[in-house]
Amino acid sequence: MEPEGFLSPIEPPRRKFLRSMLLGGASAAVLPALAGARELAPEPASAPAVSSFELEEVRISDLQEGIASGRFTAHSLAEKYLARIDEIDKHGPTINSVIEVNPDALAIADGLDKERKGKGVRGPMHGIPVLIKDNIDTADKMLTTAGSLALVGSHASKDAFIVKKLRDAGAVILGKTNLSEWANIRSSHSVSGWSGRGGLTRNPYALDRNACGSSSGSGAGIAANLCAVAIGTETDGSVVCPSNANGLVGIKPTLGLASRSGIIPISHSQDTPGPMARTVRDAAILLSVMAGIDPSDKYTAESEGKAATDYTQFLNTNGMIGARIGVARKYFGFNEAVDKVMEESIVSMKAQGAVIVDPADIPTFGKFGDTELTVLLYELKADLNSYLAGRPDAAVHSLKDVIDFNQRNQAKEMPYFGQDLFVQAQAKGGLTEKEYLDALEANHRLTRKEGIDAIMDQHKLDALVAPTASPAWITDLVDGDHASGDSSSAPAVAGYPHITVPAGFVSGLPFGISFFGRAWSEPTLLKLAYAFEQATKVRKAPQFLSTAKVS
Repeated sequence: MEPEGFLSPIEPPRRKFLRSMLLGGASAAVLPALAGARELAPEPASAPAVSSFELEEVRISDLQEGIASGRFTAHSLAEKYLARIDEIDKHGPTINSVIEVNPDALAIADGLDKERKGKGVRGPMHGIPVLIKDNIDTADKMLTTAGSLALVGSHASKDAFIVKKLRDAGAVILGKTNLSEWANIRSSHSVSGWSGRGGLTRNPYALDRNACGSSSGSGAGIAANLCAVAIGTETDGSVVCPSNANGLVGIKPTLGLASRSGIIPISHSQDTPGPMARTVRDAAILLSVMAGIDPSDKYTAESEGKAATDYTQFLNTNGMIGARIGVARKYFGFNEAVDKVMEESIVSMKAQGAVIVDPADIPTFGKFGDTELTVLLYELKADLNSYLAGRPDAAVHSLKDVIDFNQRNQAKEMPYFGQDLFVQAQAKGGLTEKEYLDALEANHRLTRKEGIDAIMDQHKLDALVAPTASPAWITDLVDGDHASGDSSSAPAVAGYPHITVPAGFVSGLPFGISFFGRAWSEPTLLKLAYAFEQATKVRKAPQFLSTAKVS
């Protein structure tokens, strides 16, 4: 989860940190290098040879059909994916997307195979391997660290609510994915996809490119076919940005549709977990499992009567017919090649029967960057302090403790960038401060009533569309992130849903188209996203090139 996304050149100037980072562990044992900061793997001089893989680009339905026919078992699937992680994530191209594999994965799969034979199938996720981000608690042998060495050695005492939901659905938690440390809220000069514990995650489409944070490992791992599906988390951009950069479907749900309890927080007014997958259908299957009311997260009470038990029911190849779609033009203009593909996408939607309203710009575009930052800093301090109080065996129990730990361990924790945002957050007061309350009110007013709702009411829209973000930028350990273009902030700050689907390629690098709209409009957005996906079928598997082939 991370704050603001990229800064478009046509967007009003914002603070430096909004430009740079607010974009928003194969054996069955814990990977050995996790006790200290991981050294960066050497970059290949040329594209490494990658062998073909039996499970490349398979869907959840393919895996279930394979198990039903006897071709696979849950055990064999987990085993194949673990071997693939060892082959290309830890060796070969060294994507470095998986921070830790679950030592109990094969045993869990065995139990699910036995249950399938004796009692039948729980549902579509029975026996399906899932990777989850390393800021999501699991009460097992795996750690939950948000990529920080400060939490190494500490174990969560309870599964996060969404992890329990996954286990109840029969999913096999295969491992945890690397991320931008502390979900990219530590520094205004951060390198997305880098953590002190996990090192740097690389983009499988071009290894010198960034996988985008903070759910970088989830994005790169699923793109590289290291698992069937993954869970990411987003504050502003951290599900949709890595999905965009890795050619995936990513869903940032309405705030409250999926619980945040047991997830290392940034902001209770923006944080949410979300599914990441190679197809809209697989993302919808995973969303169906994740949704649910959790007494430990009061925001989920708002989903009563608004959440669906099966989001695949809304998938319709004719979903564009009669839909009114607004083009948010102010998010365009950062890349001519992206604009060209977006224009082709708009023509495609129109040909499918959509009514295009162009332009349909959010009236408050660019007006809530400062108030978003203010809210995030206040909530980071309050929410992280509360979370860490529930980790009694950890070496840190507050944001101040984390700051002090990083200072004592600068060589391992801060070799490339510091912790200026942590320091700013620590200086903030409590959540009763007028500055915070005023900023939170402004956020919601500017992005909801005067923002997304206003433009949708004006034109009677079903959804807004825009390019999700720029293609992946070259990872820069000296100056940090540098990219252009994004459309994540308005729905993120509003707490509204946002879905990205692969739209095209620039020099072999994927990027996505975003569909976003009102609160609880996931059924509509999924219908549109699926119709677009089926009409265009853009996604291509990565080739693990050493660098992008500029065309």
